[in-house]
Amino acid sequence: MDFAYDARTQDLLARMRAFLDEHVLPAEPVFAAQHLAGDPWGRPAVLEDLKAEARRQGLWNLFLPGDEFGAGLTNLQYAPLAELTGHSPQLAPEAVNCAAPDTGNMEVLAAFGTPEQQDRWLKPLLEGEIRSAFCMTEPEVASSDASNIGTRIERDGDEYVINGRKWWSSGAMAPECELLVVMGKTDPGAQRHRQQSMVLVPRDTPGVRVERGVTVFGYTDGAHGGHGEVVFTDVRVPAANLIGEEGGGFAIAQARLGPGRIHHCMRLIGMAERAFALMCERVSRRTAFGKPLAEQGVIREWIAESRVRIEQARLLVLKTAWLMDTVGNKGAHTEIQAIKIAVPVMAEWVLDKAIQAHGGGGVSQDFPLAQLWAHARTLRLADGPDEVHRASLARRELKRFQPE
Repeated sequence: MDFAYDARTQDLLARMRAFLDEHVLPAEPVFAAQHLAGDPWGRPAVLEDLKAEARRQGLWNLFLPGDEFGAGLTNLQYAPLAELTGHSPQLAPEAVNCAAPDTGNMEVLAAFGTPEQQDRWLKPLLEGEIRSAFCMTEPEVASSDASNIGTRIERDGDEYVINGRKWWSSGAMAPECELLVVMGKTDPGAQRHRQQSMVLVPRDTPGVRVERGVTVFGYTDGAHGGHGEVVFTDVRVPAANLIGEEGGGFAIAQARLGPGRIHHCMRLIGMAERAFALMCERVSRRTAFGKPLAEQGVIREWIAESRVRIEQARLLVLKTAWLMDTVGNKGAHTEIQAIKIAVPVMAEWVLDKAIQAHGGGGVSQDFPLAQLWAHARTLRLADGPDEVHRASLARRELKRFQPE
């Protein structure tokens, strides 16, 4: 693996850094003020200004590999760019049209969608004209085991009829959300991982009710489209809205979650780097008990340990990205699970120390640390909790030592 960035990546990195410094970071207080003054689940106007500027600068759809729909970047090329967007996760990912859940939904449509589905939904998502939601998790079951989901998708002639309740439907609260990607059971009697299918449901379909928004540690997570609890009551969609084949939903979900997991981890490294910088700046300017905080032994221990943990995580993420590019997502399965275990814990630890170094300011709205921490802590659950990944990874490792 070559750790050097190629010329294209270096150019994009320079442009992304300038975009962050000149546009995104100065827009954060504007976003906060507009968010407080308007609909808590709404889209502050400053986001549209940032999106227009990002498009003007050619910083758009960087996440999707291949030239047909995306920028043609490899995972390894995209990794440092996604890391930079993690410095401002409320603004930067959407500003460059690389925000979840749209990224995962676009990947599904690009890989499994029919030409008609791609024309109807993928193109406007790529243009940033609409947003989408991903509806898999359910309140009544332990959704860490996705085979548990109970929402029914039943064939009736040329239509599918959907009944069920979803929550943590990321993106569902965005006013621009026009598409719901819904996972449910088409054949409860089939093999465990062949019971599920995915269908495309326009949000304005009769029978779809977005019942409420679900907050994250009290935050609306509005910049990511919010998370909704959505009820489907006798919702009818054309059979042509099926993604892939009946019984293929679980496999599609796994294909969707692999890139999503590494994208989260890339951004988490950026979040940790911002927290680290804020911590170092803070302790260099504050004095306690007769000397600067930066000269206190425990503070220096935090700083040294933070740097070590960030670098370890980054190297593992880069290795994973390289493997995804060279041997495919399936060949990188072990590493994808490893980063999903290690990186959120790393970011949570660094953010905790940065909060502590800021004292009361660390948990206030005057610094981004509290919201960054909430984001990092949430990602120990999103796309599968730590415990599920640890159990799966352990099974894979033990298989290598079992007798023939």
